[in-house]
Amino acid sequence: MLLCDIGNSSASFLDDNKYFSLSLEQFLEFKSEKTIYYINVNQRIKEHLKLQRNFIDLEPYFAFDTIYQGLGIDRIAACYTINDGVIVDAGSAITIDVISNSIHLGGFILPGIANYRKIFSQISPKLKCEFNTQVSLDAFPQKTMDALSYGVFKGIYLLIKDTVQNKKLYFTGGDGKFLANFFDYAIYDKLLIFRGMKKVIEQNPRLLRR
Repeated sequence: MLLCDIGNSSASFLDDNKYFSLSLEQFLEFKSEKTIYYINVNQRIKEHLKLQRNFIDLEPYFAFDTIYQGLGIDRIAACYTINDGVIVDAGSAITIDVISNSIHLGGFILPGIANYRKIFSQISPKLKCEFNTQVSLDAFPQKTMDALSYGVFKGIYLLIKDTVQNKKLYFTGGDGKFLANFFDYAIYDKLLIFRGMKKVIEQNPRLLRR
């Protein structure tokens, strides 16, 4: 089974148990004889996907209990196997969603870590620097690199901590493993979105006969 999660700058694949990722340019040239079950948040390539005969869009098959308007299919897939908890998908944007008794209570969105760096560099050339991933969140910074890092990481940490309360905490996405390190009780699952995709296929077995 070949699954594909298409984002704004890249596409991730799970081929049975083999995970790999392609840039968007590489993805547009990608060919496979297998049926490709996908979700997509990239509006620019929707027409391209419609022309691919062996691509099946899973989005219409998700049955997800939420009143949130415009919830992205990537967020739905990440939440789909969680009955109760807070799900953090840390990619180009950081999305935080809350699930209780299989009902989506809502969520919020932050810039991804790489985009915080871009924002600071646009404010001033003096703020163009890498983040210190080892910065302490327990002491006030004494140099600019640490000040930027502290502001970003502690802001993200406190928002998530305030949201979690006594729920389980799940991380996925490219920066998910790093952010999970700030929480003793966090669960990092690189394949969380793909698990949601697998579940929807299991719920709709006719998809495998197409």
